[in-house]
Amino acid sequence: MKIGGLIKFTLIDFPGHPAAVIFTQGCNFRCRYCHNPELVYPHLFTEPAPLEEILSFLQRRQGTLEGVVVSGGEPTLHDDLPAFMARIKAFGYAVKLDTNGTRPEMIQELIDKKLVDYIAMDLKAPLEKYALITGTDTNPEILTRSMDIIRKSGLAYEFRTTYDKEVLTDGDIEALKKLTGNIHYRVQECLPVAKEKAALKVLHKEI
Repeated sequence: MKIGGLIKFTLIDFPGHPAAVIFTQGCNFRCRYCHNPELVYPHLFTEPAPLEEILSFLQRRQGTLEGVVVSGGEPTLHDDLPAFMARIKAFGYAVKLDTNGTRPEMIQELIDKKLVDYIAMDLKAPLEKYALITGTDTNPEILTRSMDIIRKSGLAYEFRTTYDKEVLTDGDIEALKKLTGNIHYRVQECLPVAKEKAALKVLHKEI
């Protein structure tokens, strides 16, 4: 695992749980509004945080924290994600995964191995407009497969969209509500640059 940042405590990122947030490096999207470019673009990567240091922190916070959010970047790009999440689960934490849904086979593995308790999948745009947001070609069948896996998992979940009004319209949001059945779906505002920069500072705190 290549870990690029840690938020030690949050009450808003994992519903119902005081939690830490771990950010992995690397992403297969290039979203125009990305809040964490230093986790996406290799030339902006810092030295990854030592894995054992992260795990030691989580071990020390047992009893204070209840959950761990594994976010990114895109965590499912890391083939050792199941092993990493198994070590987190061994401490007794509930685990939430933030994902863009492009590796349904990894999502299925995490579910099958009971390594995840909550899944949040980003829906960037109506499927036909994905390239406009992400800068990459994405097979819509991969995304809908991930959605089906998540829906059928029996786990708590949500689908969510960052509403970038420069490229998305109210009609696009309505199309996404239809795609999700407007169930477990929420829209979040696209943060202005100043807020993004303030949020990024959190990533660089010492562990």
